[in-house]
Amino acid sequence: MVSIEDIVVQPPHTATWLVHIDRSMWVGGVRGLMLQALHPLAMRGVWQNSTFQDDPFGRLRRTADFVGRVTFGSPAEAAEIGRRVRGIHRSLRIDDPDTGRIHRVDDPELLLWVHCAEVSSYLSVARRAGLALTDRQADRYLAEQRRSAGYVGLHAEDVPGSLAELDDYFAGVRPALKVTPEAAATVRFLLWPRLPAELRMLNPGKPAYFPFGTLCYSSLPGWARQMYGVLPEVPRSAVTAALRAFRLSMNALPEPVHDRAFTPQTRAMLTASRERLGAAGYDVSRGLKGLTDPRRWPGGASLAA
Repeated sequence: MVSIEDIVVQPPHTATWLVHIDRSMWVGGVRGLMLQALHPLAMRGVWQNSTFQDDPFGRLRRTADFVGRVTFGSPAEAAEIGRRVRGIHRSLRIDDPDTGRIHRVDDPELLLWVHCAEVSSYLSVARRAGLALTDRQADRYLAEQRRSAGYVGLHAEDVPGSLAELDDYFAGVRPALKVTPEAAATVRFLLWPRLPAELRMLNPGKPAYFPFGTLCYSSLPGWARQMYGVLPEVPRSAVTAALRAFRLSMNALPEPVHDRAFTPQTRAMLTASRERLGAAGYDVSRGLKGLTDPRRWPGGASLAA
């Protein structure tokens, strides 16, 4: 008998499914990139080894593909993308002009920073935008994300698995963070990005993106906004209201419309996931997002407990 863990890496009953299927992830993803940029060595690694400065939106979509595969993909798909990412990272180096040293991109400290900046952003934005998660569920989400960290080469025991551990991690790493020229440029790019070729038809509506970028920036932790000092402060209540409005409007989009923002490869992976879940008895008539409702699982609400 095939178990649900053989169908998707993080099944619908996990806290990860609740967070990662939520459309607030778009804000969380950009917020995560802005937060990651505050680590000088991590930012230089991106700057020196990618086309981020030419296509920051493309990096967001590639990140979305990785997160999607290690959440909604099959174990084989997740393992494959993990091998690919680790192979790429293994071959890359970072030239640190401040010290003259050469660092590996797959340095565990850098990988851990990227992971924590991402998952903290996804979780913080989703909860603030209105996703009802208890602290216990939030702890469970972070514990589940240790598995995702493993795909990039981290050891589970080295990764924060609770809100308290995550807070301790950020308290320890903050003295090493600063706004480098690359970090400042990153925020400017993310406030006004260059769209990839296949989405250039959206350029006429690009001015509407700035409020979105501003929302991502304004959702950063206060200490991070203070370090950047790029935009005026917005009342916390206004940011929360804007996040809730964004989430409601995005969650109202039909799944096929929403998924057009992903790469064709990501869309194909999500389609395959829906097909596998449907064959296993899940009601996917409302897409993957509909599976946040336990009544759409095999056996109905009785499995929610």
